[in-house]
Amino acid sequence: MTALRDIAARLELDFRGDADREIDGLAPLDRAGPRHISFVAQKKFLDQLNTTEAGVVIIHPDWLDAWSGDAVLSDNPYLSFSRASWLFDNRPVPSGDIDPGATVSSSATLGRNVTIDAGSVIDADVQLGDDVWIGANCVVGPGVTLGAGTQLRPGVVLHHHVTIGECCLVQSNAVIGSDGFGFAPSPDGWQKILQLASVRIGDRVEIGACTAIDRGALHDTEIADGVIIDNQVHIAHGVRIGRNTAIAACVGIAGSTVIGENCTLAGQVGVGDHVELVDNVHIGGQGRVTRSVTEPGHYGSGTSLQPLKQWSRSALRLEQLDALAKRVAELEKLVPLQEPPCKKSKE
Repeated sequence: MTALRDIAARLELDFRGDADREIDGLAPLDRAGPRHISFVAQKKFLDQLNTTEAGVVIIHPDWLDAWSGDAVLSDNPYLSFSRASWLFDNRPVPSGDIDPGATVSSSATLGRNVTIDAGSVIDADVQLGDDVWIGANCVVGPGVTLGAGTQLRPGVVLHHHVTIGECCLVQSNAVIGSDGFGFAPSPDGWQKILQLASVRIGDRVEIGACTAIDRGALHDTEIADGVIIDNQVHIAHGVRIGRNTAIAACVGIAGSTVIGENCTLAGQVGVGDHVELVDNVHIGGQGRVTRSVTEPGHYGSGTSLQPLKQWSRSALRLEQLDALAKRVAELEKLVPLQEPPCKKSKE
């Protein structure tokens, strides 16, 4: 348990209320109890303060009239809530040991305080920095390099010569450095193109569960510092992703595409091959990117939800667009275009 005064001090924020109030966890407003701290991130959610039982709420100072209880005052409540989550971290901690059930090559180089859990395989010439944690049943292939503080959750596979920087987190069952999808057609079928490059990942990158990042054919697939990647994302060979870009679940990025810095790709976005997105491009859910985006901004191409009957009519009309365009063109041939009437001059 942590007192309100201590929470506010560690967040470097002011507070209002009982300094000795004990808090033992975090919860959303609709589930919080008297010993929980919660938050309200947007003004539209202030009505929930009328029914919440939260002991403490992180709230913007301008909204205090809506809340009479104990509060932590923040100009950015959501960011402060994210920082508060670290005060109640309940995750397992690394042991600092190498489990007897792990297999570690004699040519591997291990830094200080490395943890390798049961069932993991560390292959030849691997380099692990200080405080690296390899979870259970991971496979770290030949020549892989992991920077200090990087963690692999159970079941991660890193293929040969992958490089991952410092303080990264790779969630369970992600596969990094598998072969890119490269084949050339031939009279006898498909001729595989060897993927001779690898994958290079910067510092402070998080990669979600069951995500696949393919190695490049002739140049590395590159993920820059600070990128966050959700679950079940596919990043093809030779892709480059700029710093601090965020990629949501089920996104697919085809080969040799370049994504700029500070971009966001929402869920199920599909990006075609050999296109480029400049910095600060934001693609809405299910967006389909088939050409380069040369101007920063927000873009979308997904179909919004409609009642089924309305959607069916819209889909039918979409199929009729080509015929409709031809009919309009024929009508334009029959009806001569008229000049707009002259505007009267202002007196």
